[in-house]
Amino acid sequence: MFAWKWDANSAARVSGSKTVAKKLPSTIPRIALTPPEAAAAIGVGPDFFDAEVAPELRLIRRGRKRLIPVTELERWTRESAAMPVGREVHR
Repeated sequence: MFAWKWDANSAARVSGSKTVAKKLPSTIPRIALTPPEAAAAIGVGPDFFDAEVAPELRLIRRGRKRLIPVTELERWTRESAAMPVGREVHR
């Protein structure tokens, strides 16, 4: 089996068939979040997020992993915000 040996600053080290994940420094800005992180970021629970928010978002899908770009969450909140009472525009 091929085994990667990454340097000390890498996110993970693979040895044989065992992978040891290493937490990245918190100073690296996140540009995508997992669904539970995205739900927390907009102040809703994961069930509500999956049912009401995620269907309206563009997601990054790689295998079983799903990530939501922060810019996509910002777009959704901006477009989902209600107009102030008395200033609603009828289309």
